[in-house]
Amino acid sequence: MKQIISIEYYFQNLDHIPMIDVRSPGEFAKGHIPNSKNIELFTDEERAVVGTAYKKESKERAIEIGYEYVKTKLTDFITKSIEVAPDKEVAIHCWRGGMRSNAFADHLIENGFKKVYVIEKGYKAFRNYASRFFEQPLNLKILGGYTGSGKTEILHSLKNKGQQVIDLEGLANHRGSAFGGIDLPPQPTNEQFSNDLFSIVHQLNPEQPVWVEDESNSIGKISIPSGFFEKMQDLPVYFLDVPFQERTKHLVDTYSSLSQDKLADAIGRITKRLGYDKSKFALDALENKNYSKVVEITLFYYDKSYLKGLLKREESTVTKYKVPNVNPENTAEFLISLIHKNE
Repeated sequence: MKQIISIEYYFQNLDHIPMIDVRSPGEFAKGHIPNSKNIELFTDEERAVVGTAYKKESKERAIEIGYEYVKTKLTDFITKSIEVAPDKEVAIHCWRGGMRSNAFADHLIENGFKKVYVIEKGYKAFRNYASRFFEQPLNLKILGGYTGSGKTEILHSLKNKGQQVIDLEGLANHRGSAFGGIDLPPQPTNEQFSNDLFSIVHQLNPEQPVWVEDESNSIGKISIPSGFFEKMQDLPVYFLDVPFQERTKHLVDTYSSLSQDKLADAIGRITKRLGYDKSKFALDALENKNYSKVVEITLFYYDKSYLKGLLKREESTVTKYKVPNVNPENTAEFLISLIHKNE
């Protein structure tokens, strides 16, 4: 049995059902629904040919060419689909028109699948749904602090203690500075970052606290979805005031084992903002493996940059808490006690 459903219905009632994305590999790589599996009807090259035929000749000609491409793959489609959905119950989507997903769904039904749900208006409907979802209320707790305060580690400790957490930098594969991408996997596309963020937010209890690190609107090459970022900007900040020397030690521990060449490249990228003289001092210190000096020089720039962003907020929304050192476990316990006091 085939059933056409909305993306809202899927996430509200059927998100335990496996999802197959029948778009081309290139479409899937740009952005896809998290946990969906790609079984492409056409390769990127085949899709281009079919699309050209549709535009320049006719829908019928495009269908004819498309069938020639897929007829040798029909058995493979069934095999791969059973691997994704061994219970033979699955949801299918394509881009938006539904031709590919409906054809694929009919093929599965004809070959023994019990229930196939086709997402109306496909991936485009998902993107619109996800964008609207970010506008819904969420009990965000914004964790602030200068670079080196250990905010990411604190988020991990909060999560281990049962708190709801969104690690934006983890999703972005970036630590949020010129040094942030060193020795990390490539960043996802903006589109996929947004999709992955939706997947996490969708699973949260909006009435319970959700901890997230204070960020600018971009993390490396990634832009935070506007609906989510605007929500972050309107909420109070729990600002951790950690001594400069403690932050320096933490950053040395974090970065000293990374590639010297990549660290030097990162310093080079902020030379204009850091100033030529300071940049040269930092590079000399790096060459001599004086990591504390490198951090001290660059930290002044990042502190100034973060303070500039902080000053854009209403002063009454920023509460500072003196924290003597970088101790994620202790700080997490302290933050949990704070929100319990305010309940």
